[in-house]
Amino acid sequence: MAQYGNDSISSLKGAERVRKRPEVIFGSNGLEGCQHAVFEILSNSIDEAREGYGKVIEVTRFMDHSIEVKDMGRGVPVEYNSKEERYNWELVFCEMYAGGKYKNNSGENYEYSLGLNGLGSCATQYASEYMEVTVQRDGYRYKLYFEKGENVGGLYKEEYRYRHTGTIIKWKPDLEVFTDIDIPLEYFQTTMKKQAVVNAGITFRLKNETANGMETFTYCYENGITDYLQEVSGENALTSIQYHEAERRGKDREDKPEYKLKMQVAFCFTNTNAMLEYYHNSSFLEYGGSPDKAVKSAFVSAIDAYVRGANKYTKGESKITFTDVQDSLALVINSFSTMTSYENQTKKAINNRFIAEAMTDFLRQNLEIYFIENKVEAEKIAEQVLLNKRSRETAERTRVNLKKKLAKNIDVTNRVQKFVDCRTRDIGIRELYIVEGDSALGSVKLARDANFQAVMPVRGKILNCLKCDWPRIFKSDIIMDLMRVLGCGIEVKSKDFNAFDMDNLRWDKIIICTDADVDGYQIRTLILAMLYRLTPTLIEAGKVYIAESPLFEINTKKDTYFAFSEREKAQILAKLEGQKYTIQRSKGLGENNPDMMNKTTMNPATRRLIRVMPEEAAHTAAVFELLLGDDLQGRKDYIEENGAAYIDMADVM
Repeated sequence: MAQYGNDSISSLKGAERVRKRPEVIFGSNGLEGCQHAVFEILSNSIDEAREGYGKVIEVTRFMDHSIEVKDMGRGVPVEYNSKEERYNWELVFCEMYAGGKYKNNSGENYEYSLGLNGLGSCATQYASEYMEVTVQRDGYRYKLYFEKGENVGGLYKEEYRYRHTGTIIKWKPDLEVFTDIDIPLEYFQTTMKKQAVVNAGITFRLKNETANGMETFTYCYENGITDYLQEVSGENALTSIQYHEAERRGKDREDKPEYKLKMQVAFCFTNTNAMLEYYHNSSFLEYGGSPDKAVKSAFVSAIDAYVRGANKYTKGESKITFTDVQDSLALVINSFSTMTSYENQTKKAINNRFIAEAMTDFLRQNLEIYFIENKVEAEKIAEQVLLNKRSRETAERTRVNLKKKLAKNIDVTNRVQKFVDCRTRDIGIRELYIVEGDSALGSVKLARDANFQAVMPVRGKILNCLKCDWPRIFKSDIIMDLMRVLGCGIEVKSKDFNAFDMDNLRWDKIIICTDADVDGYQIRTLILAMLYRLTPTLIEAGKVYIAESPLFEINTKKDTYFAFSEREKAQILAKLEGQKYTIQRSKGLGENNPDMMNKTTMNPATRRLIRVMPEEAAHTAAVFELLLGDDLQGRKDYIEENGAAYIDMADVM
């Protein structure tokens, strides 16, 4: 047994504090943590630019996974610090919790800063295979080099005539620290675009090294979040873009110091590009926190008050929720504070109480004024939010009713008329044959292997699910019975509505089995269209098949042959040259004897199955919509162009 005594306690020192436990600082030891290290370095350059030092920040992504960040700020101080009795470069790049941003609330430096913890530069250096630092300031160029958290060669200094001051940091994340360092181009593009949005007038230039040279992307929004919102909403906005800004001072608690808060908000209402984005001190708040609480409270309160005042609720109608507002709201909040309480080092949410309260009041007041001064737009917003609410409630009622319909009883065999189950419970081999009518049910039932093959008859022609609305589909007993047999539910592209779960599918193969005639083909297409609309994932997963039925039965004295096409018929007849034979068009499934059905349609060793592929299903749905949908002119044009090709087939049928 291992000993646990006084000598068992140890502490990590120097670079090991990060290299051994990168997730503590960066939130992850994988790609996400590696990306966060990039943002830590970029943040320092943004802080400089926002203080008014340099308007261009350049980031280069190299093919060997190294990264370079270059700014035109004042340059990181690296000379001797008499107060700390150490060189500043040691404090910045080799000391945790050291930096120049701790006195921001007193107004000395970096009033609104991304980097307040004094961890970013040092932690990134510790987590790097190497880091090169170049600083231009005070008439000198300084250079530093680090390997795996250790400085090599000290500080290099030379007099230098430069065009501008600034800092260049190039580093390569260490695979000994992170499990993945291949940061995708999309991360850099998204991050730099977001930073351009919330730092009006600052140019972010991204260079990406490829085998064919450097490609460059430039991001700049002169008017910040209003330009961005205009870009997002385009011409589809229901209302004009509203922009408000303000500053406040306050405390999170009575015994805490007072700090400054600056708020900028831009919003509009839209039916196409709803979004919520929160930024604080330029850091994108993926999880929001205080701003998100403020938006939810203020918008629901203000819009509900307007709806009530205008008597737009029906008698007994429930109050709107933020979901109803969010479905049509495009909003960006860009806030800054001299003191910030992030949930953790990754800065994905803030939890300042004062910020939540001040922002709620700020938003509510401006919304009330906006509704009073813009009656037409207030009416549009109220009507749209109520429409969203009532649509959500209808969808929820339908979803609940659908769930009840799909789960009437536990035993599928008892709740679905004429469904014939198989014996095995092994989903990996279970097959469901969907056949047309009771006559086909009888022959298929006799021809099947009852151990793993089940049969579900479709009575008559089912609905064209590409044309019908959901309520009509849900009222169809045929469709609902089939959905119960499948077991996986119905797939609807709505966050309030989806009742689909692939894990509940009861079958390995779903096989559509219809007659080889015009009616059979139409029923097959209707079933395929139904699956394409109601359970498209089954098609994408390769679970849907078509059983190919023979067109011709060729009999000799000794043998019977089946041809699935005119070509196969010709090939069989060529082999039978000199023998007497009879040919007849294959009968419907209900007229075939069980032996024939087993051989041609049911037996895995001799049958022919066609797997339905997603692109084939989409094409079938498109053609079916053209031929049976509402596009009358399109249907006429198609028949004019292609009708002649089907004349011979019609004669044969």
